[in-house]
Amino acid sequence: MSSDKMVARIGGLLRQAESTDNPHEAEAFMEAAQRLATAASIDLAVARSHTASREKRATPVQRIVPIGEPGKKGLRTYVLLFVAIARANDVQCDVAQSSTQVFAYGFDTDIDTCQALYASLLVQMVRASDAYISSGAHRDATVDREVIVVRGRRRYRTVERKPLAGVTARLEFQTAFAHRVGERLAAVRKEAEAEVVALEAPEAGTAMVLRDKAIELRDFYAAESTARGTWRGSASNSYSAEARRAGDHAGRRARLGNQPEIGGARGRLER
Repeated sequence: MSSDKMVARIGGLLRQAESTDNPHEAEAFMEAAQRLATAASIDLAVARSHTASREKRATPVQRIVPIGEPGKKGLRTYVLLFVAIARANDVQCDVAQSSTQVFAYGFDTDIDTCQALYASLLVQMVRASDAYISSGAHRDATVDREVIVVRGRRRYRTVERKPLAGVTARLEFQTAFAHRVGERLAAVRKEAEAEVVALEAPEAGTAMVLRDKAIELRDFYAAESTARGTWRGSASNSYSAEARRAGDHAGRRARLGNQPEIGGARGRLER
């Protein structure tokens, strides 16, 4: 199947997931989309290893993925969602310091899959967090916040428990949502790869091809990445168990959707 047909088929599964109100059907469509992406990646990897020398061999690429406009609040959780999806699809990422863009390193079809899943899941994450805030459930929740207390010449770290503000509740909710979605996609991919390797003919060598693919991507990333430092994810000195539980629950029930990407300016990178 060509990469264009593969992406179109995945898109059809995403639309089916978005159109159903049954969470079990939605999850089944999402898993089918991930399985198809996994199978396509394996097939392409095997094909790459057997490509005749006269044909052009597929190689990793770098692609800029827009996340949001500079100054928009909450972009770190958007990035966290994309990175979680990327980890489940053989794509490595650098992140602009402003969190407005992600620089994805991988094979074209894998990055296509990440972008399709991200565009759909982002809609679900935003809608779910909006519903959580609108419900007012966060008003009864609390947040543990690390603060530094200065007494004379000494500085002490302590934790204060305060009412949970709406903006913090949203970020905590979306952080948990992104982590849960990433875990679900990674589990589906691992299972699909194991099934393919277990059922294939001994001479097929898919496991070795996948290992070679991972090494090729690692070497490409090491050669091409110009990132300085480490991206710290949705780093925060606050933690709300209530908001995280709500976000995790929404992540478990997430349906796939579609949403256009938003442009942004390129900034300094963090690895």
